[in-house]
Amino acid sequence: MAGKKLINEAFILDAVATGETSLTVPRDAILSPLARDTARERGITILFSDVPSSMASSAPASAARVIAIGSDHGGFDYKETLIPFLKDLDWKVVDVGTDSHRSCDYPDFAYAVGKMVAEGRAGIGLMIDGVGVGSAIVCNKIRGVRAACACNEFAAWSARAHNNANVLTLGSRSMGIEVCKRIISTFLETKYEGGRHERRVRKMQDVEDRYSK
Repeated sequence: MAGKKLINEAFILDAVATGETSLTVPRDAILSPLARDTARERGITILFSDVPSSMASSAPASAARVIAIGSDHGGFDYKETLIPFLKDLDWKVVDVGTDSHRSCDYPDFAYAVGKMVAEGRAGIGLMIDGVGVGSAIVCNKIRGVRAACACNEFAAWSARAHNNANVLTLGSRSMGIEVCKRIISTFLETKYEGGRHERRVRKMQDVEDRYSK
């Protein structure tokens, strides 16, 4: 079961909410009985592709252009600046907080970002704290999330092309806002290459499986 995508009821209901009538999932995906029943009851046709689970997005097509963004108090100003930037790039933005400069704990908002991606409600996650490292650690505790703290454009490219990363974390106190914009653009524009990297991504998932309860 290592590396296989689980299609649950929430995944189906997301498609229903956006008016979809069919969903394409990897051929090796695990479709829960409740998801299968819900799809039948709601008139959703399940189509299977030959794309391996580890290469496929965890989000349905309707959520593929959704980006979940969050920050702590230190990253709040950057978050507010980046939301219109992301919208200009034709992404639907879901802001999970924080909503002010009041002191708060970054794990709460990093978890909210990662959870949206893991549940297939967002195709990409973006989290900003002071440095970005702490939020990456939090997000990588969530099954199905591959978070990368990228300090430059090459790191962002590699995270996507080689590691199939689905969450980007940045530091408001370690990089300027224009640098962040370039890193984000690179991250969003880069596609996973698969090929020789697929074996390594599967091994990441194997490690995750060993320690998941």
